[in-house]
Amino acid sequence: MKNITINQVRLLAPNIRQVYLDAFQNADAMLAAYHINDNSLRLSHFMAQILHESGGFTIFEENMNYSAARMMVVWKKRFPMLESAEPYAHKPRELANHVYNGRMGNSLGTDDGWNYRGRGLMQITGRKSYTHYGQKLGIDLVGNPALAYSAASCLKIAAEEWVESNCTPPADQDDIVTVTQRINGGQTGIKERKDWLIKTKKIWL
Repeated sequence: MKNITINQVRLLAPNIRQVYLDAFQNADAMLAAYHINDNSLRLSHFMAQILHESGGFTIFEENMNYSAARMMVVWKKRFPMLESAEPYAHKPRELANHVYNGRMGNSLGTDDGWNYRGRGLMQITGRKSYTHYGQKLGIDLVGNPALAYSAASCLKIAAEEWVESNCTPPADQDDIVTVTQRINGGQTGIKERKDWLIKTKKIWL
């Protein structure tokens, strides 16, 4: 088993939020239950992914405060023209409900998109994911979404998603493209994820 020290975490993420730092106090035993820290390469890939998703352990919740121009980049199909994006510019709640409702278990005409926007180390998104991981871990994520980034829950949720997404085989093959595909559903942020992997490998390899 490969160990994670607080000094290692601080070295990777000097601006880490205290909640996330607290989550790593007992990380070794928890990750061992998921076999994530069985070897150095696998642990390096896992850490690289959660470092990217959480902005170097600084992001709790997805920031939905976008300009119209940025929306056209992030959601190309939903906002093909500036005119379609402008009504949601710098309106986080309205934007979240517009882009997330009607999918991922979110109901139309509700605040589901806003309430279940991305949170935590893996930025779980959607009522379906909050319900699933909440039931799996015995946490009321639907009733209290902020628990997704709590010290007691965030690492467990990330580990569950890692295992359920079957990320271990490609990680053991040092295949960050496939790991990213299984976590992200695409290749968003692949350059940054590769940069994080270089850093985590320097720690554990």
